[in-house]
Amino acid sequence: MNVTFAHTTGDDVETLVQIRIEAMRESLERIGRFDPTRARERFLASFDAAYCRFILVDGAKAGFVLIRPETDHLQLDHLYIVPAYQGKGVGAAVLDAVLADADAQALPVRLGALRDSDSNRFYQRHGFVKTGEGEWDIYYTREPRARAA
Repeated sequence: MNVTFAHTTGDDVETLVQIRIEAMRESLERIGRFDPTRARERFLASFDAAYCRFILVDGAKAGFVLIRPETDHLQLDHLYIVPAYQGKGVGAAVLDAVLADADAQALPVRLGALRDSDSNRFYQRHGFVKTGEGEWDIYYTREPRARAA
């Protein structure tokens, strides 16, 4: 499995929205919040093509990631893997790359995960610690790791 990244543009918005909806559908249905219109609006409110990358597995679009640099941390706004690629190590490979970059910059990574989503266990397995909760989301931070000398 070869995981690579490709830039996105404003022209990719509808494809990205569809990936987000497909990736989140099960979790949103579980909590009674599946609404494609709301999912689209929430994505558009935080989309910035400069920070968004398609995740490619052997050249096929398997998802996307959006990491926004802030003054004192990296904000992982979106990490979605389409169901056909979930459970195969794609998300872990992407997150490993994100965390390696954060460690190189000595920056923490922050994110919010939908309450009752499997993503909560995923992020905790990768060193994220819960820092707060909202009505629908749980917030996490992963502090940078010291680089080997």
